[in-house]
Amino acid sequence: MTSFASPASLLHEVADLRAAILTPVTTASQLASNLDRIYSAFDLISFDDYEVAEHRDAAPDLMAALFDLRMTLRNQVERWHADGMMSRHAVKRTRDCLRAMRYASDIIGELWIGYQTLPKGAPTLRAFTGNNYNTHAPGALGQTRLAFQSGDVILVRGRMHNSAAIARIGDIDSQYSHVCIVYIDQNGMHWAVEALIEDGAVIRPLAEVLAHDLGRAIVFRHRDSALAQRAAYVIYDRVRLSLSSQGKHIPYDFTMRLDDSPKALFCSKLVRRAYKEASDHTVILPTFPTRLDMKNRDFLDRIGVKAEETFAPGEMELEPQFDVVAEWQDYRVTSDLRLQDLVMDKIFEWMERDGFRFHETFKIRLISICGRLSSYLSNDIKEMIEDIIPRVPSNMKRSAVAAIAMLHQTAQPMLEQLRRLEADSIRQSDLPMHPREVRDRLERMRLEGGNTLGYLRIRDR
Repeated sequence: MTSFASPASLLHEVADLRAAILTPVTTASQLASNLDRIYSAFDLISFDDYEVAEHRDAAPDLMAALFDLRMTLRNQVERWHADGMMSRHAVKRTRDCLRAMRYASDIIGELWIGYQTLPKGAPTLRAFTGNNYNTHAPGALGQTRLAFQSGDVILVRGRMHNSAAIARIGDIDSQYSHVCIVYIDQNGMHWAVEALIEDGAVIRPLAEVLAHDLGRAIVFRHRDSALAQRAAYVIYDRVRLSLSSQGKHIPYDFTMRLDDSPKALFCSKLVRRAYKEASDHTVILPTFPTRLDMKNRDFLDRIGVKAEETFAPGEMELEPQFDVVAEWQDYRVTSDLRLQDLVMDKIFEWMERDGFRFHETFKIRLISICGRLSSYLSNDIKEMIEDIIPRVPSNMKRSAVAAIAMLHQTAQPMLEQLRRLEADSIRQSDLPMHPREVRDRLERMRLEGGNTLGYLRIRDR
């Protein structure tokens, strides 16, 4: 007779991991080794060891425990950093642990809602709403109303493949792809100041941003509220002026360089600039920058990235001076986000390990040329035709349009196959595929594809 682990035993495992996180360490190597063990403990968990029905009933308690575990780990970063122990390996492993913990929590949330999926064309929930324990906050699982403050930084994840790619573009993987800063004006109106690929630096109603097809979001708050308010005002005023008839539009910065030029901004550089200027250059984000030092820079070169080191949006997750206000996810789409993450992990791994590079066809070249030409149309016309031709800013290279199109066309068939396998797994066992199993399936696709995977090719050596 099969013996299943109870929810109580899983909670006990979480408590043991919490104790491991809090175990005193004195050297960077000790910390790295400890984090390796914690990550391995999550990666080796077998879903088959747990009684599904009991865990569905206990889902709220399990999600709360896992959120508390993530916060415990995150809160240790400040001390470890102050003690000089946050080596590059420790940073990577901390992020790995947070990602694995979040995946575990997502799966429990998916189990809780009976593996409901989002109907095609239906909108996601507005971030920080939902009645299925979608929002986690310290001491308040299920909280649905947040009191935002000026200077709050919101880290989000969209549902497109390019969002998954941005989340994994550097040497440390993330589950988030975009960041913006909140500004509350004298009339109490809430605005999001952000830099978008399509539009450059813009100001939008916060409610509109939170309702824009998101799968995840986290709100971070700087501990110095006066500084946060200044940062919000500084960047709001700068972008407002750039959008006026007297100003000059601030385009998106595809180079991802962390220079001091305000002429072009990418999303996290906008947040960096806000806090840097407001603090008289004493708060410099990020604390733990992303490195872009891979040997195969084919994708980066195509989209115009010039930096060797940058501020990726996901770096906000470890910023020591910011506290987590709340974290949110729509459990109807977290399975897709997880599968997208794993697909993108493998695509970049294959590029780095095996030498795959994108290969343009006539079709892709035509799409990219039409996309570039569309950049000279009015915004109204762009919106009318964006289902046929992607919205492209005037400073986006044709090669970047082509790269994003090829990335999507390469990843989408893999995602669709994984979706079918995930659905089969749930029908047969009431459990999703373990990330290890997904990685194994993707490697099989790689072997079956030989030297060709969608628009990726291994060039003759």
